[in-house]
Amino acid sequence: MSTLFERIIAREIPAEIQHEDEHCIVIHDIDPKAPTHFLVIPKKVIPRVAEATEADQTILGHLLLTAATVADSLKLEGGYRIVINNGKDGGETVPHMHVHVLGGRPMAWPPG
Repeated sequence: MSTLFERIIAREIPAEIQHEDEHCIVIHDIDPKAPTHFLVIPKKVIPRVAEATEADQTILGHLLLTAATVADSLKLEGGYRIVINNGKDGGETVPHMHVHVLGGRPMAWPPG
């Protein structure tokens, strides 16, 4: 069974795509928690960051660099928050690791 994100990558489900390259796709979140809220999703399925291996180091770094590049292109000069949920208690709802990038407003601490 494919994850929601695999189906988006395969174009079976529509999404607002901001960026795509050979390693990842960047889409706008359909339920944004900030004025700018996008997801950086690896094309390789890694269920959660706790299941990443040393072999995933390059893709994990690529996700963060892509998040910064897209944030810059969207003019998030004031800053932004990067979040990776892991497991049920961490707020994970899709078993396909992804990076949330939220910006366009001040972020509170601690988060929810």
